[in-house]
Amino acid sequence: MTVATVGVHIVDILARPVERIPEGQDTVLVDQIRLTAAGSAAGTAVDLVKLGNDVVTMGAIGDDELGDFLLAVMAKRGVDVSRLVRRPGEQTAASILPIRPDGGRPSFHVPGANLGVTLADLDPEVLRGVRAVHLGGMDVTFGLGDPAFFELLDSIRAAGAVVTMDLLSELPDLLGMARAFLPHVDYVLPNESQALLMAGGAQDVTDAARALLAEGPRGVLVTLGGEGSLVATGDGVERVPALKTEVVDTTGCGDAYCAGFVTGLLHGQDVIGAARWGTAAAARVATGLGSDAGLTDLDSTLALLT
Repeated sequence: MTVATVGVHIVDILARPVERIPEGQDTVLVDQIRLTAAGSAAGTAVDLVKLGNDVVTMGAIGDDELGDFLLAVMAKRGVDVSRLVRRPGEQTAASILPIRPDGGRPSFHVPGANLGVTLADLDPEVLRGVRAVHLGGMDVTFGLGDPAFFELLDSIRAAGAVVTMDLLSELPDLLGMARAFLPHVDYVLPNESQALLMAGGAQDVTDAARALLAEGPRGVLVTLGGEGSLVATGDGVERVPALKTEVVDTTGCGDAYCAGFVTGLLHGQDVIGAARWGTAAAARVATGLGSDAGLTDLDSTLALLT
């Protein structure tokens, strides 16, 4: 495998366009309903495969029908799911997403088996054999905030692999706990709200990125939606503009950005170049419903940059 994703696995049930939640027993007709593999590990894994990477994913799901679906759809997309742990009697994490006409996405969510992931659920030897490890949702996989896991990450990085981290929640206490990972990853990729909350007291997104950078990673990439992203490294702070696209649904754009960024690094791009690859992948996903919609392959994604 080229890349391993570790962390949050979710089934998304999406409907669009949803202008209102009906009263009582009323029914509202929509144009489209879709189920997808989502979450900061599962969604990113699917996108990474579409961009040409060989991917194995690790985490925990339930032994329910949603878990059956998640395994089937990820395997169909080409992700190695053989290391996913199934928890007897637990529910697979799931979200119901009524997508507004402007692409906004309120959600109903059950965290399920994600909350119980620990180092014992992972395969360290497989992790040591990949070129990149993407940590998805370390703010909600509490059991991975383990000194032994930090030591594993440090050994993976020392051997030459890159470690990236994305987040899931916007809860200050959870994001504060995730700060413990910063000395043990190369790049952290929060959205604007997460960066500000994680930094705690930062006046703006630039200050937040610099504060997080000071805690140990090589780079902090803050996604800003329609404003693109902000990239902070030891060389300074630079903005990467978004690409113009007709937005259908913003679900999974952050996961796609991470997948494009990691792919860029593995292809020898510098941090800004890899951020542009992430921007293109996110733009593709925004054009359809769900976390992998619109993303087909690397060549068509990079064509957006020309």
